Amino acid sequence: MAKGHYNQESPYFGMAKLSKKLIIRVPFLGPDGMALFPFILVRRPDPGPTLLNHERIHLRQQLELGIVPFYLWYVIEYLIRRWQYSDHYTAYRNISFEREAFSNEHNLQYLTTRAWFAFSRYLHTVQKA
Repeated sequence: MAKGHYNQESPYFGMAKLSKKLIIRVPFLGPDGMALFPFILVRRPDPGPTLLNHERIHLRQQLELGIVPFYLWYVIEYLIRRWQYSDHYTAYRNISFEREAFSNEHNLQYLTTRAWFAFSRYLHTVQKA
């Protein structure tokens, strides 16, 4: 096992296989999905594997930082990006947590090899959406 990666024997490895009981449908939800540890809220009745993987990446980020620090960081970084780019969508897509999740959402094995605090790689290199 590489340093900084999750051990498959670890209880955190199970996060990659999320119980359907932790996926809650909220038809009036604005975005397609939202991670609120330990739940994934989804708008549609049958969310695809890409959306679920994107939200699972956010659950891992929340687990690493703690729920309150994660959301404080998320809001502060959003405000900085909003000032930087002047529009909501570009600011949202450039939040480090979102950049990690969007970059890896199609790799359904990503959480099995993801290094701790991998989102930090996306803090300094900012891309426009």
